[in-house]
Amino acid sequence: MGTGCSKYEVSRSQKQSEHNHEAKLKEVQVTEKTIVKQLPHNYEAIVKDADSPIKSEERLFGHLYAGIFLNQKRKKYWLDKKSNNCFMVYPRDLTIAWGEDKRYWQWPSLEETSNVFIDAAELLMVCWLDVEGKFDTTKLSPGIRYEVVFVVMLKATGYGWEIPVTVTLTLPDGYKHERKVSFMEKAIGQWIEIPVGEFRTLPGKFGDIQFWMHQSEGGQWKSGLLIKGVAIRPKK
Repeated sequence: MGTGCSKYEVSRSQKQSEHNHEAKLKEVQVTEKTIVKQLPHNYEAIVKDADSPIKSEERLFGHLYAGIFLNQKRKKYWLDKKSNNCFMVYPRDLTIAWGEDKRYWQWPSLEETSNVFIDAAELLMVCWLDVEGKFDTTKLSPGIRYEVVFVVMLKATGYGWEIPVTVTLTLPDGYKHERKVSFMEKAIGQWIEIPVGEFRTLPGKFGDIQFWMHQSEGGQWKSGLLIKGVAIRPKK
């Protein structure tokens, strides 16, 4: 008798092979769908404003974890360890009273990452401190509690900060967080964070948030404040 396979065995082997092929295709399709689902919230709309195009999709997440600059380095976008969207709004994207008047403010270059510089805002002298900005929360990951913080430095040569500064966060529904901050109690000569407020991104409640740092009471002249920007990131 021959030792070859019977027609039944060949047919069964063929069916098994076809079954394995179909299972593999389904596995690939599921993997592709999973990758799509894992892309950051509103990713495509955000990276349209990237200063440099992301050339390699394979290195997409590497770029995003490292951070990319938007709108001619007016913002920075990156992902945290949980792949939630984070942003830094730099001074060029803020509205600063008298900001373009060289008597009151100057714009030194600050190295943000290796060989990448952004414009910081340095207060030379002013009696009316007024710095504000806004941000569209549709770009933030949904269902996440975010915090908004001003990142600033008080120079050793600074003066006029005896009266506390007011920081305000206004949410899309009009609700306001407001608090007083004493700069006299802060470290000198190093970057510090001034918390403005917190909020959770909820369905149906997206829109612009507004953040504001101001001090005009007493008409006292102030100097020596360096502003790096406003961070909008998940609350740890």
